[in-house]
Amino acid sequence: MYWKKLLNWSKASDAEESVEIKGSKINLRSKKIEDAEQDYEWRTDPELSALDATVPINISLREYISHFKDELKYPVPWSVKYAIETKNEYLIGNIMYYDIDPIEKEAEIGIIIGDKAFLSKGYGTDALYTLASHVFNTTNIMLLYLHTLTTNERARKAFKKVGFKEVGPVRKEGMNFIKMDLLKDDWEKVNLQNNH
Repeated sequence: MYWKKLLNWSKASDAEESVEIKGSKINLRSKKIEDAEQDYEWRTDPELSALDATVPINISLREYISHFKDELKYPVPWSVKYAIETKNEYLIGNIMYYDIDPIEKEAEIGIIIGDKAFLSKGYGTDALYTLASHVFNTTNIMLLYLHTLTTNERARKAFKKVGFKEVGPVRKEGMNFIKMDLLKDDWEKVNLQNNH
């Protein structure tokens, strides 16, 4: 928390240990050790890894749980992770904002709906909307951005529904991505229109 205060990017209090943020279809909550086995299953799934432009992890569950415990015990100030749950507390995915730059006031977003039964049903869109609201209302971040594979039409459609705009193509590690941005000012205008 000292780092956040020093650079004045977060408006949250020191008491913010375990967080729950309510969306319309989902809730976001702080990660906990009970998530580790489910996360491991998703991280070793080749189909989900391909959507995420990564390769499945190649470590044992025991090693993964050990890393997971360390991340919970020693969180880094430039990355904030949440579990995505349905309203009846069923874990369906993860969302994070990371590479937080308190000088430029920007951060990148990453999301995965790990439970494939919940894909294309608005859960990811609501999670993105809920996280963007939380970030813009509780931090000094002015820009959220993400990179999605050009072939991932479902994700691009969800990001556009939330208000992200395609900025342009990016080539990373031999793959083609689209960079998409969401400015706080644009976000506020869209929300004002939707609330009137």
